[in-house]
Amino acid sequence: MSATFGGRSGRQGKLSQWLRGRRPKEAADGGGREALLLGAAAAGLPLAPAAHPAPGYRCSCDRVGCPTPARHPVSFAWQTQSTTDRAQIERWARHQPQANFITATGMVHDVLDVPLEAGREALERLLGSGVEVGPVAESDDGRMLFFTLTRGTPEDEDEWWPCALDCHPETMDEHPGLRWHCRGSYVLVPPARLPGDDQQVRWVRGPEQALPDPLSLLEALTDACARHAAAGAESAWPLRR
Repeated sequence: MSATFGGRSGRQGKLSQWLRGRRPKEAADGGGREALLLGAAAAGLPLAPAAHPAPGYRCSCDRVGCPTPARHPVSFAWQTQSTTDRAQIERWARHQPQANFITATGMVHDVLDVPLEAGREALERLLGSGVEVGPVAESDDGRMLFFTLTRGTPEDEDEWWPCALDCHPETMDEHPGLRWHCRGSYVLVPPARLPGDDQQVRWVRGPEQALPDPLSLLEALTDACARHAAAGAESAWPLRR
């Protein structure tokens, strides 16, 4: 699976080079948005349309007081709807020009989702150690997303490896540290817009990077999250006295 994902490195590498020469907003607008979505799909990430920001920090969906504005799929059938089909993604992108897109995890890839500062620290450490990191996205709401190979969805449920870190869309608030998006979950795929002034989700390392084994990143990410949590607790201590 990893070889299949990374086999398009030439064409996708050109995409990353092109993006590095453009401002994030430029890359997300018009043809740049569509190119990014198609690049993600070509790399094997299954996509489906998602909500987008509405005026007043609201969500484009009809739900009053939406708890995850602009961060959720528009269809309850998002798992079966998710696809890498180029023609379908082009239709969605052109007919829904404001829509964000999610990528369903647990099919081809999982996502290790960590606080932004912890993610930046871990990324520097991993790259400095020569670890194959894979695609990484950064969100202006304070999170960093590390895309990895999935643990899979075995037919025999007894073979499923449960994990206390598993994160589903409805349990996001229960995982302020490291979140592991696998079967039944999703994340926004760049380019995506969040409520607020010029708040976005963008690629730090593009989808042309080969998906790594999640366990090769886990120790560095958990260590960085622990340091991040400890630093936060220390800074909050004077306020509790």
